[in-house]
Amino acid sequence: MSRDFSFPPFDLSRLLKTVFAPRPGERIALLIDLPDPRRVRDFGFLSDPSSSVQRLAHEVFFEGLRQGVSKELGLRGGDLFAYEETGGSNLELPEEAFDVEGKRLLFDRDLYPNFDILLCFSRFSATAPLTAKAKAFGFRGATMHGLNRTILATGLSVDYEQVSRQAELLRRGLAGADRFRIDYRIGGQDFSLTLETAGAAAQKSHGLCRGENPDIVNLPAGEVYFVPTGAEGDFPLRLEDGSLAIVRVSGGRAQAARPFSGDPARIALYNRRLAEDPAAGAVGELGFGTQELPPSGQDIQDEKILGTFHIATGRSDHLGGPLGPSSFRHPRNATHDDILFAPFKSPELRVPQVRMERKEETRILLEDYRLGPYFRELLGRAQ
Repeated sequence: MSRDFSFPPFDLSRLLKTVFAPRPGERIALLIDLPDPRRVRDFGFLSDPSSSVQRLAHEVFFEGLRQGVSKELGLRGGDLFAYEETGGSNLELPEEAFDVEGKRLLFDRDLYPNFDILLCFSRFSATAPLTAKAKAFGFRGATMHGLNRTILATGLSVDYEQVSRQAELLRRGLAGADRFRIDYRIGGQDFSLTLETAGAAAQKSHGLCRGENPDIVNLPAGEVYFVPTGAEGDFPLRLEDGSLAIVRVSGGRAQAARPFSGDPARIALYNRRLAEDPAAGAVGELGFGTQELPPSGQDIQDEKILGTFHIATGRSDHLGGPLGPSSFRHPRNATHDDILFAPFKSPELRVPQVRMERKEETRILLEDYRLGPYFRELLGRAQ
């Protein structure tokens, strides 16, 4: 997957025009998360070096809109609001937010009904809760959690018309899959995971969010995904401290992890969470990256890289799956946690093959993170 990358300079106007095709007079707003959302007052968060995502959102998006992009696109607003960070991926957002004057506002009363486009820059992903609110209130938007300068210069500088076309080639090629089989090899041991998809239509995250249909997109975009109907087998899991575990999957959900290397106590905490709330272990996504991008150090871009794939556990309602917040025993457990498999993420882990089975045929998609014969065929690429 090593190659030279070349991208045009980032252009905020081009990005918003391509992604949203905004209509004159539409109102746009920016959301950020902060440990203390009151620090948005008078832009106090700009002095906090730990708020790098939020400061970059202010510098590039807030100032960019104010300095001419809003006028160019005929947009109104451009206001900035902050909410208290949730502490977990795709947890429900709080009820309140604050503006730069320090005024307390309510999302459902003051924000969601009054804006047509919402851009969210955060530490923790807000894609799932904002997707539900978009459908309820009729707005469009994008989540850009983990935004950094690499993402700006690469994943947000691409032509999203082309991203959409390439994602569609892979989406059509995977549609109707019955199951996927993934082989893993780590430390001389082999494991495998089977994910059932029951002939479902593949879905795509392609970055275009236009027209009257309310929706939320991830930016950077570029993946094809399924919500599995079942899963059996094992997969390796790297925890935040670097500990490795082998997770046993049965009945469509992660049942328990056994230590492979690292701190057994951290793995015990993971098992405690699965025991406390079985929905947290539900296998809710299988996704394949479709873009040629450099690693950014943030999964929001890195899971979109062609040759990588990811599975996710937990919440799946924003992907068309059955699990929403009410499916969990406690709201704090209603996360959607992506597990990315990529050579730069877990170099000690090999993935000899990822295969799709459909009717009587088996197609090789990936081999050690390189495009397998079927993906090359779909993309019109030689050996």
